Amino acid sequence: MRDMNFNALFSFLERLVQHNSTDWMDDHRSEYHDIRDDFIAWLDQMNLRLAQLDPDYFDTPGKKAINRINNNLMFHPNRPVYKDHFGAGLDQVSKQGDFYLHFGVEACFIGGGYWHPNSKLLRSIRQAIDYNGNELQKILDTPSFKKMFGSLVVDDPLKTAPKGFSQDHEHINLLRRKSFAVTRPLNRTEIVADNFEEVVVEIYKEMLPFRRYLNQAVTV
Repeated sequence: MRDMNFNALFSFLERLVQHNSTDWMDDHRSEYHDIRDDFIAWLDQMNLRLAQLDPDYFDTPGKKAINRINNNLMFHPNRPVYKDHFGAGLDQVSKQGDFYLHFGVEACFIGGGYWHPNSKLLRSIRQAIDYNGNELQKILDTPSFKKMFGSLVVDDPLKTAPKGFSQDHEHINLLRRKSFAVTRPLNRTEIVADNFEEVVVEIYKEMLPFRRYLNQAVTV
């Protein structure tokens, strides 16, 4: 695989955070584009690699996978001009439910699932849990899954049962959730290591049954 210089990526982000302005970015735009192009090329390779593992994988070239580094100041005017991370979503039918990679100054992680899905998607997931929540619980309880991800990402669950479901439902704790996502934290040492691509593959494989369950829930 083509080597990705993650050290250069982190160095650029650290300086961007210190001088977060359009003027600074304009002075370093060629450096930004070099790093961005390398990241896209790396994503292209990971896209091909992951597609070989999963017959249902949705082809997501690097240019489609990568997120904008600009913050949306129209809706969040108090945020900095630029984000402090490079983010990308592979296996991306939509922004929801993708295999998300996040390389930032404050945090690095790989995640997947549905974070605060819209009401229609959330209703579909809850219906799947009502029909066969045992399957999802079995995935969450798998020792290798728990070792890799711990538990579901903490959210602010409903205090009571959602409409249409009983308070004494067998899977009420799952039904009360508003998000169904997991993350695997990363540290820079493993990111810059020669075997990092293998780490990404192992995370993808371990997360796959969980993402398949959710994706099936929202498409059936």
